[in-house]
Order: sequence, then C-alpha cells, then structure tokens
Amino acid sequence: MSAVSVAPSTPMPTATKVPFGRLVLVEWRKMTDTRAGRTLLIISAGLLLFAMGIVVLVAALNENFTVDLALWSQILVFPLSLLTPVLAILIVTQEWGQRTHMVTFTLEPSRMRVIVAKLVAVVALVLALMAVAVLCGVIGNVLAAALGGYDASWTLDGSMFVWTVISQLLYFVMAFGLAMCLLSTPFSIVVVYTVQLILPIVVWTPLMAFFEWARDLLPFLDIGLATSPFMAQSFMGQSGGLETSDYLALATSILLWVVAPVVLGSMRVIKSELK
Repeated sequence: MSAVSVAPSTPMPTATKVPFGRLVLVEWRKMTDTRAGRTLLIISAGLLLFAMGIVVLVAALNENFTVDLALWSQILVFPLSLLTPVLAILIVTQEWGQRTHMVTFTLEPSRMRVIVAKLVAVVALVLALMAVAVLCGVIGNVLAAALGGYDASWTLDGSMFVWTVISQLLYFVMAFGLAMCLLSTPFSIVVVYTVQLILPIVVWTPLMAFFEWARDLLPFLDIGLATSPFMAQSFMGQSGGLETSDYLALATSILLWVVAPVVLGSMRVIKSELK
C-alpha cells in the first residue's frame, strides 16, 4: 500500500488588536452620528444661535451695553452645555439598551479599552464644544461691536477660560460615570440633571441663603459650588484669597461625583454579564 500524504494545515491568522485611535473614532461616531446624537447637536446649535442673536440685539439697541470676548465665551458655553451632557450618557447606555454591547465586546474583548476610548471621546467632545464657543464668540463680538457702535474688546482671561473648561469636563465625566453605574438612559438623565441643575437651584440655594452651616458644607457636595471660588478669583483677576477649605471642597466633590462614579461604573461594566 502506498502511504497517504497529508497536506500541512494552514496556520490560523494571528489576531491583531484594534488600534486605540480607531476605537476612539468608533465611539465618537456612536455618540454623534446617530439620530439622537444629531438631534441633540442640532438643538444645541439652535440654542447657540438664539443666545448669540439676543446678545447682538441688546448690543444694537442699548448704547451703554458692551461685551468682550471673555463674556461672550461664558455666555455661549451655557447653551452648548445644556443638552450635550446627554451625549456622554448615550455613549454608554444606548449600547446596553439596544444590546449592541455584545458586538462591541466581541470585536474588542478588553472592556477597559472600550471604556477608556469612550472617555477619551467624551473629553474630545468637551474640547470641541469649548472651541465652538470661542469661535462663535469671535463672530458675535464682531457683530455686536459693529451694530453697537463700540470698539470690540478681545480680552480673554486664560485662567477663567481654563476653569470653565475644567468645570465642563467634570460635569461631562460625571454624567459618563453615572451612566456606567446605572446603565439606563432615562434613569441616568434624571439623576444627572437632578444633581447638576435641580438640586443647586431648588435645594442648595435656599439652604445657603438661610443657614450658615450650609454655606460651609454644601461646597463639599456640589461641583459647581466647589469650583465657583476658583472661577470668581479668575474673573476678578486676583491672586491668592483661596483657603484650604476651598481646595478640600473641590477635591471632595470631585472624588464624590467624578472619581467614584467612574470607578464603580467601570467595575460594573467590566463584570456585567452580556445578555
């Protein structure tokens, strides 16, 4: 009998990791290139144009009204950051709600790499929004000065702008961390806007108006109150004046609302069963 020759088996191709830059790009598209993401961005753009129009109109009708680039940037940050934190929520929860996380973690088994890529995309969104605010501020500054009949001021305090960016980063990352903890879009939106808007206006403000202990305690529990002394100091252009309690309040609020949600949320995403 003749020996049977067996062809050598073809080696399986070696699996390669997905480049991290590609992961970030994919997560960016998940956040912005969806129906919900585009709708939020379009509405935010409409609010931005509306705010610009109001300020330009006031400058045109009031001869004593002037606005510089720094004030423009502060005004335009609000409409841009009013709805866009929802994008930091959707980048997490929409996958778990629509069961597409099974595809994501199949193509990229390392869940921590996916989480970091999502976080980088959220940070990039904040920086892009701040750049848009400054660009629109430049345009609005030119229009307001031309219609108001005054010389445009291009003063933009670097320290104030940096603290504005930091505060926005803290709010967006907080929304991202809470979304990972809850893994539910409606629940996350309710909790985030309660913490960021409802509690400071409805609860913290009255308490601070009537009780001395609230003025000392609440900055440790709210990021906005914790960052306000630093932003006020930058706005007044003063050096010094901050106390040790201000730094402790900032560190405590960041630990409570940013670090803890991100750590606990990451643990939940990593350990949750895919189903």
